[in-house]
Formats: sequence, C-alpha cells, structure tokens
Amino acid sequence: MDKSQGRTSREGVSDGADQVTTASGHRGLLMEEPLIFEQGSDGRIGVDLPEVPEHKMRLGALERSGPIGLPSLSEPQTIRHFTRLSQKNYAIDAGLYPLGSCTMKHNPRINEKLARLPGFADLHPLQPRSTVQGALALMDLLAHWLKSLTGMPAVALSPAAGAHGEYCGMVAIRAAIEARGEGRRRVLVPESAHGTNPATAASIGFTVDPIPAGPDGRVDIAAMKAKLGPDIAGLMLTNPNTCGLFERDIIEIARLIHESGGYFYCDGANFNAIVGRVRPADLGIDAMHINLHKTFSTPHGGGGPGSGPVVFSQALAPYVPVPYVVHGPDGFRLVETAGEGSTSFGRLKGYHGQMGMFVRALAYMMSHGADGLRQAAGDAVLNANYVMAQLKDVMTVAFDGPCMHEALFDDRFLKDTGVTTLDFAKALIDEGYHPMTMYFPLVVHGALLIEPTESESKDTIDQFIGSLRSLAGRAKAGDAASFHAAPRLTPRRRLDETRAARQPILRWRSAGGTSQAAD
Repeated sequence: MDKSQGRTSREGVSDGADQVTTASGHRGLLMEEPLIFEQGSDGRIGVDLPEVPEHKMRLGALERSGPIGLPSLSEPQTIRHFTRLSQKNYAIDAGLYPLGSCTMKHNPRINEKLARLPGFADLHPLQPRSTVQGALALMDLLAHWLKSLTGMPAVALSPAAGAHGEYCGMVAIRAAIEARGEGRRRVLVPESAHGTNPATAASIGFTVDPIPAGPDGRVDIAAMKAKLGPDIAGLMLTNPNTCGLFERDIIEIARLIHESGGYFYCDGANFNAIVGRVRPADLGIDAMHINLHKTFSTPHGGGGPGSGPVVFSQALAPYVPVPYVVHGPDGFRLVETAGEGSTSFGRLKGYHGQMGMFVRALAYMMSHGADGLRQAAGDAVLNANYVMAQLKDVMTVAFDGPCMHEALFDDRFLKDTGVTTLDFAKALIDEGYHPMTMYFPLVVHGALLIEPTESESKDTIDQFIGSLRSLAGRAKAGDAASFHAAPRLTPRRRLDETRAARQPILRWRSAGGTSQAAD
C-alpha cells in the first residue's frame, strides 16, 4: 500500500468522516503508528544476548557480513505494535462473523484447554509408540465418532484440510478404477459445488465435465443424465451445496452415478448443517471429507493447521491411505506402510501434524453428544432461515423456499441505486461487522452469502439484521455516495483491491532506497 494512503501525521489528522483532528494521529483507542521498520533504532533491543567469542563461532565463512534489515526494537515497542495490529483485525471473539461457506462460529474454550494439555500439546512424531498410547487412543476414538456419524466403515485421518481431503478421496477413486482395469477419466462436477472440487479432479488427471444448476439452485438432473457414459469415473457434489440448499435428488443422483460404474464423492464442508440428522452413507456416498475446523469448531484460520478426514464406503475402504490406527493385544499402533498385497494407495503425507485439531474436535463431539450435535445442526439451519425471513422484504432472496445453514441473496434489490454488492459489503464494515461472502457462488449474480452459524443468539442476529435493513433502506433512498466512500470508520479507507492483486508491494524500502524485509 502507498505509504501516503490513509496515513496520518503528527501535525494532525482529519479523516473526512467525522472531521475529528488530533495532534497524535490517534482517534481515541484507534492508534496510529509508523511501520515497524520505521520504529526501529540502532541500539534498541528486547532481550540480552551473550557475546560469543570469535574463536567459538560455528558458522565459519557463512557468518553475516552486514545487517539483515530487521528493525531494532525494545520489548514494549514490539508488544504494543502487535497488540495494535491485533486490534485492527475482526475476529469471531469480537462479534458475529457472517462469512458464508466458512462457518465462522464460536470455539468453546474447553476444547482449547484440552488441546494444551501436556502429552497432547508437546507430542513429537518420532516418540516411541509406548509414550503416545493416549494420543493413538484419542485418534481411534475420533475415527469411531466420524464413522458413526456418517455411517461409513472406514476413515482416513491424515488429510490436512478440506482440499487435501478431496485429493485423498479422488485418489482412492482413481485407485479403485485402476484396480478394475478401467481407464475412466471423466468426472462430473455441478456448478453448485465448491470451487476446489474441479481443481482437485483436474490436478489428479481427471477431465472435469460441469453440470449446470437448475432454476432452483440444485443439480439439473436432466443435464446430468445426458452426460453419463462408460467413461465416467465419478461425481463430485457438495451437499448442502454452495447456494445453501440441500440436494433433494441426492439419492437418485447416487443411483445414476453407480449405474454408470462411477463413484460418488461428496464435499462435506457443510456437514455442520446435517450432522446428527443425515448419515452420508444412507445417501449413497462413497467418499466424503469433513472439515473438523468447521463442523466441530476447531480454530478456523490462524489457530493452526486445518484437518479434513475422509470417510469411505465399503467399496472404497480397501484403498484408504496409510497411516491408520489399529488396536491389538500390545496396544495401539499406526500402520505406517502398505504391506504386500495391500490395495491402499499409499501414504498421503508425512505426519499427523493436525493433532491439536483431533483433540479439539473430539472434545466438541463428546461435550455435545449425539443429541447435542443434532441440535447444533438444527440451530444453524434455524438461524439462517431466520435471517432470510427477516430480510426477504428488503433484500432479494436468490432462490425460493427454505435454505439450510446459509442464506443467499442476489443484487436485484440494488438495481438502479448506484450501489454494488462490493459497496454494500464495505458499508457493513462501518456497522462493525465483517462482510458476508460476496460474489460467491458464481451461479448467482452479485451474490451475498450469509452464514450466522448455530452459536449466535437471537439478540445478536437481530442486531445484525437491523444493520442490513438500514443499509438496504439507505441504498434505495439514493444515498449511493456514502456507500462509495465506505468504509470510513476504519484505520484505512477503501483500498484499490484490483491494483493490490495486480501490483502487490511485497517489500519495504527505507528512505535511502535500501531494500528491507517485508513488513
């Protein structure tokens, strides 16, 4: 970002929003400060390091010949800098986070406490098996819960995230097809599926054949039937789909794909809307990944690695990757390699680096119980339908009828107002909320996708609805200029996002032109 854009000076600041001018550049608790590199000063240090005699240097000719360009800061400077940065971020711990398709819900602190227990928090992948029996037992129990909730006989815990889980499931499908001696390579992907689905299929070597959505936002069955043939390897379908709708014809879809000799992969990113209410196995699904960090409330984003276990039907169970946990007379152990005669497609990744996700997810499952998980899914659907019902008279609903866990609107209500979907979302920032998902799914023009999740109260949702109703009213009343200027109450004004993507500034230069590390 251009240093002059949105910056203030110590001579005073007037941001154009409320004409408040301060000598410091601060606006109340909204602190203005130079870049961390600009704060640096030679001689400042936050920690005392011992002098190393030259004869004990171990780097030899690899020692630095000059400064590396990092700022020299005191400890208070460093703490204040990162604290202020954290206060500029929006987080689920600050308020409702309506980002559709991402399930930004509250993370129960009991899960965090358990993940930090000694023995879980400090595990090392090369520890002796005898010292990790508790961790292996936890993984085995987690696998049991996942299989029970989905009705599937097998599960792979190793995938590190949702897209990695898609890859795992599709490689298993490829292995099953090759074991049959067939060269099927065409995969059907509905337009209402998550965008990673076609990318995953293509990365493995499959040819992606899209299926259009019908006028109700669901798979066009007639179009799907027309694409079936002997070269079909499978179908990748998201359910509930990206329009926030349950695929009503899913059992018929499964029957059709199986009759064609293909396999049914389901994107389970939205499992939180149906967990405890529908078992994927009963729908005819052969493989499905589950985002533990969505459905079972582990941190979503910077809290650590994601986790995308994949459950498999009986048809694909023989191809599950290693490692997996087994329990024998000598305790729990990991099967690390596919032995002779095994049909497993092999190893997917090095280690189970997402152990913290396993602990959090199992804690969530056990604290809720089966009945609690069922209620959570119902509450997620109830909250989304409440949002839709309270807004449908001022915003335009994309598809008729009830939704699942997220409410989808289009931009017809903004027609002739001079306000775009982007303007509307930027104005929501000034209301104190993170914007909803914009322009996605692509099958809806000017989409606004809202997911309130199950963890929000009616009072909180009502306040959010009130903000959206107010914004819709202002847009229709001709107040386009204020939308174009939004956000105005943030540390920085609206940035040129197109230029930022095409001309990213990835390093900072000092006044003298010396290249420094990225801030």
